[in-house]
Amino acid sequence: MAEAARKRRGRADEDALFDRELDHLPPEARWREWMNRVEATIFAANEPVGRETLARIVGKSCSIDLLIDDIREELRGRPYDLVSVAGGWKHLTRPAYADAIRGAFGTAVGGSGRDLTQSESLVLMCIAYFQPITRGELSSFFGKEVSRDLIGHLRGAKLIASGPRSPTPGAPYTYVTTKEFLLEFGLDTLRDLPDFEALEDAGLLSKEQLLAGDILPGFSDSGIRDDDVAIDE
Repeated sequence: MAEAARKRRGRADEDALFDRELDHLPPEARWREWMNRVEATIFAANEPVGRETLARIVGKSCSIDLLIDDIREELRGRPYDLVSVAGGWKHLTRPAYADAIRGAFGTAVGGSGRDLTQSESLVLMCIAYFQPITRGELSSFFGKEVSRDLIGHLRGAKLIASGPRSPTPGAPYTYVTTKEFLLEFGLDTLRDLPDFEALEDAGLLSKEQLLAGDILPGFSDSGIRDDDVAIDE
């Protein structure tokens, strides 16, 4: 407890030394400095930077959303953008340059090096839309067993995790997607997934298409291969 109190005092001392408000600067220069601080912080971070973190480096009256809008406007002609993803903001290269990056490094834009088969990507898509969902429910959806190895590979890639136990007999574990899933597919929240029912109503997707491997754009990115469509591996 004494150690925690010491750390809080140390943080308070640091906060007192760091000038967030920049009241000595004229408004335009102050806004520019806040923009630079925010962009530098996001650029230096390995993971998306949340609103709470950014609020520590700008004035109390500063609108972070307006600040982000101004930064994105300045980046409009650049090959990368500031994107809202997984509950924060992150610099990501634009999709138009995927081929160039793949040609240079052998990976797609933002590629994590994950190597998913098409069957794994189909199961992942199903979990994303219908979570929390059990392995038995996944097997019923596809009409064949979804293997433990397949689920284990998705868990090992940190794209899914165990959810709450199902209220069905035996209380099996359910599966849900993770923050890493949002990062992998450039989503801010699961609400950014295309509406499944709307896609069905528009005739753009059906269970038959899903089982045939006609998955949504985006689920074929990030190193997913187009072979091996069997669900039970």
